[in-house]
Amino acid sequence: SMSLREHALSLFRSAVGTVRPAAMLKRAVKLQGDGCPQLLVKGRAFPIKRDLYLVGFGKAVLGMAAAAEEILGDHLVRGIINVPLGIQECLKRSGMQEMLLKPRSKIQVIEGAKNNLPDPEALKGAVAIQELAEGLTTDDLLLVLISGGGSALLPAPIPPILLKEKEELTKMLASRGAAIQELNVVRKALSLLKGGGLARLAYPAQVVSLILSDVIGDPLDIIASGPTAASSHSVQDCLQILTKYNLLHNLPKSVETVLSSSPAKPTASEDYSHVCNIIIGSNTLALDEAKRQAEGLGYTTLVLSTAICGEVSRVAALYCQLIRLVCLRFASLGEGPLGDKVRGNLLQLAAELDIPGLNLAEFLQLLQGLEPERPVCILAGGETTVQLRGTGKGGRNQELALRVGLGLHRARAMETSSPLERCEIVFLSGGTDGQDGPTEAAGAFCSPELVDEALQEGLDVEAFLSNNDSYTFFSQFQGGHHLLVTGLTGTNVMDIQAVLIRA
Repeated sequence: SMSLREHALSLFRSAVGTVRPAAMLKRAVKLQGDGCPQLLVKGRAFPIKRDLYLVGFGKAVLGMAAAAEEILGDHLVRGIINVPLGIQECLKRSGMQEMLLKPRSKIQVIEGAKNNLPDPEALKGAVAIQELAEGLTTDDLLLVLISGGGSALLPAPIPPILLKEKEELTKMLASRGAAIQELNVVRKALSLLKGGGLARLAYPAQVVSLILSDVIGDPLDIIASGPTAASSHSVQDCLQILTKYNLLHNLPKSVETVLSSSPAKPTASEDYSHVCNIIIGSNTLALDEAKRQAEGLGYTTLVLSTAICGEVSRVAALYCQLIRLVCLRFASLGEGPLGDKVRGNLLQLAAELDIPGLNLAEFLQLLQGLEPERPVCILAGGETTVQLRGTGKGGRNQELALRVGLGLHRARAMETSSPLERCEIVFLSGGTDGQDGPTEAAGAFCSPELVDEALQEGLDVEAFLSNNDSYTFFSQFQGGHHLLVTGLTGTNVMDIQAVLIRA
């Protein structure tokens, strides 16, 4: 029989496989070619009256464009995509030919945004995309491919603002503690293409956007700063943020000029009747596939949430309490005082974390009704945050896995004849893009036994964690056998977690 670790790995791989660019596009997009050709996207038909153009920006867009070109064939007249610096070389080296464009492709590739920051190369690509969009007519169709990381790859400040000035302002806001949502509101107000700008420039052509979401809740106007979605923010919102961080009175002249001449209200939604935004890949889709696979392997499977967020130590505590509860149920102790205590802890943690869409009461209800003999799989997705205190090497997924392992080890040590000891448990957390922090791992597997063994060998797990050094722990212990290494996947729908428990 396969080990829990092998099961966890196969669930992760199938989840990522289902949101790989080619698989996603082929599921969502078809071309109907007879007489009057049309593009079918998730069952909706868009007639190709004249010319079909393609633009794209984001970390997963190269693979999306390669698949799109294959589907569109000769109907595609021309395309321009903006992708991260070095990605073609990187995919070549990893042997991922299927994500690269064919030699005589009609799609021009521009690489930019080194270290995920807007730069002159990204600006060059954005200007080329802008010019293509501005030249379209009523009978043209513009296919837009969007994935996470698209924001840095589409910088086009409204003249006379210079890229450098927009950068400075964003940096100043960030250094004063502005949240990412606030930064995006300001960026959109100063940008030609973000906040629906690209869609407005492409008018009157039909615009169809295919979106791979890397944001919790899949908000269209936030993913890659929403170049084809109506912005829910106005210039007023931007001015409010600048006031809040005391920046209103030392703005560059160019920024003042643009803000004072911007329309006061957000663009009305009727200005977007020529646009259709379609999410073709998301964390939810990936988890649905993992759930199908887990059920096929004989697990009772529950999806906790696709929006797990919050500080990694609190999220680890939530997982530890959930796992304790499942183990208590296996030991038929779920209804006693210990079960009540664990449930109380869980509800308190859930209230603190305030995870969108997490209905813990309903989840506990489902847990109650499970068959007592069958192994359990709990799946979740989202993106946790790590407060960096140390100088070690790691990423949020590796740290989460190690914290869960340590938490379970402690819970076992505290209880005499703990139900946790009678269960086999594996916890996996991994980034769907194949990267976790500045390491070559996507994440890690952990179990209470792993931590027991490390402590017996004299490793101080707590010290690794306080130095944010989870990667070093996993790589030097058991020869790195517990690191999840997938290589770049060419996609990105945030992180996936899986808990496998059998009695």
